[in-house]
Amino acid sequence: MTQTSVQTSNFDKSNRLNAAAKLKQIDALLTNSQALWRCRSFECEQLPWIQAFPKLADAVWQLSDDSLETIDACQKRLNAALLPALAADLQGQGVQWPLALFEQSAVGSKALGIVTEKTPEAVLAAEDEPHFSAHIKGRKWQQINAFVAKLPHDNTPVLEWCAGKGHLGRLIAKAHHREVVSLEWQQTLCEAGEQFAAKWQLPQTFICADAFAGQSEQLHTEQLAVALHACGDLHVKLLQHASEAGTKQLVISPCCYHLIQAKQYQPLSKVAKSSALILNRADLQLPLQQSVIANDKHKGYRLQEMAWRLGFDALQRKVRGRNEYLPVPAIKQSQLTGEFGGFCLWAAQEKGLSLPTDIDFEAYQQIGEQRQRLTRRIDLVAHLFRALLEQWLLLDRVCFLQERGYQVELSEFCSNSITPRNALIYAFK
Repeated sequence: MTQTSVQTSNFDKSNRLNAAAKLKQIDALLTNSQALWRCRSFECEQLPWIQAFPKLADAVWQLSDDSLETIDACQKRLNAALLPALAADLQGQGVQWPLALFEQSAVGSKALGIVTEKTPEAVLAAEDEPHFSAHIKGRKWQQINAFVAKLPHDNTPVLEWCAGKGHLGRLIAKAHHREVVSLEWQQTLCEAGEQFAAKWQLPQTFICADAFAGQSEQLHTEQLAVALHACGDLHVKLLQHASEAGTKQLVISPCCYHLIQAKQYQPLSKVAKSSALILNRADLQLPLQQSVIANDKHKGYRLQEMAWRLGFDALQRKVRGRNEYLPVPAIKQSQLTGEFGGFCLWAAQEKGLSLPTDIDFEAYQQIGEQRQRLTRRIDLVAHLFRALLEQWLLLDRVCFLQERGYQVELSEFCSNSITPRNALIYAFK
């Protein structure tokens, strides 16, 4: 064995141990802190962990209502607002948690100590970009552009997984001058992609097939498999099929971890399989509970809807004589421009509930507004752990690929302001 191969082997081993060790650290913290992040806030009438974490309770109630959105939008601000109180509570309990893990707020690169690069420049010539970005929302185009800029530059054929209209694949075909096969199950999307590829004479072809229906035959050894924001089980299937086929390169950005077929999360790596954590679909939504795009008007509607739903919840508990939450169907934004009483009548009708005629709707609206303030603070504390949970999920995928013989790099392909789902897994043999 040459000196170079020895050094490479030692690096691979170190990186593998680093990912596994980090996953175990985060796993222990998440396991011990479940009381803080696995709460169903809509069902709570007080802070559910107030007795065990009184200083944390004081800290969240000292925050003004107007500051919550700003704090919640930035992991660093969230850490600064809540970690000192959490540390004080843990000290009072005589318990030590590795709170330094919270400071590693970037979901990808900082989890493994990799420096994040700035968002790259455009990969297309200025005269071509308007044609390729047409009909693609601004942030989505920025994501696609940044993702392509992170791909390895060689002649390896590309498989685009869950392609849609093939926006990602066509940019790869144009910018890298390489063959792309785009896999998509909706025929209309395939046809739209094929028309664009033909118009621009791109080396891109489409396969209309279901990614869940055993598409392992589409994956080969000499191939780069890519997936930008393939949801839940869809990107997991790609990892499994590609690793079985020995596909040379994989580049994926996971999304929507909760969109799984099983009722509970199925760990991939040996490390995660040994964990005591049992994650349901609601738990898997925690990393997604961060919005960077909602404007003030939409935020206002969301807060009003939350208060109205909670006000109706208090009302239905009284009417039904049952102290349990009653889910109400999704509503249109236009329904929030009316009166709270009208909303309650609608919700009651939807749930087949008869309401008395002498209801003090104003009183229940005030109850809803108070419970909204409580719910937002319970959620804020849970959100303290969202980046850690996403790191846990990402590192599960990293360790799984390493166990299958891949070298793996975990980084970020764009800034958090473009999309919070900015983690990039690059696996290669």
